Amino acid sequence: MKKSSKIFGWVLLISGVAIIFGALISSYNIFTAKTDAPQFFEIKESIPAPAIDNEGLSPEEMQRKMMEEQMKEIFPAEAIPALLNLISWSILAGIMIFGGGQIAGIGIKLISVRGSDE
Repeated sequence: MKKSSKIFGWVLLISGVAIIFGALISSYNIFTAKTDAPQFFEIKESIPAPAIDNEGLSPEEMQRKMMEEQMKEIFPAEAIPALLNLISWSILAGIMIFGGGQIAGIGIKLISVRGSDE
C-alpha cells in the first residue's frame, strides 16, 4: 500500500508539472506569434452599408461619419476578437497552471506521507 501511494504520487507530480510546462510553452508560442491563439471569438462578415451621399447631411452627422471612418482605421474590427481570444487563452492557461499545481501538490503529499511501516 505504501509503495503504490508513492508511485501514484510520483505520477501525479510528473503529470502536474507536465501540465504546467505545457501551458507555459503554449502561451509562449502564442504570445511570440509562432502559433495562433485558439479561436473562441470570431467576427462575422457583415454586409457593407451602402454609401451615403454627404450632400444634405448636417455638420454633426458629417462629423460623426468622419469619426467612424477614422476609428475604423485606428482600431480595425479584427482587433477586438483577437484581443478577446488572447484574454480567453490567458484565463484558460491560468486555470491549467493552477490545476497542474494542485495535482503536483497532491503528488508531493502522497510521496512524503510518513507511515509506521517504513
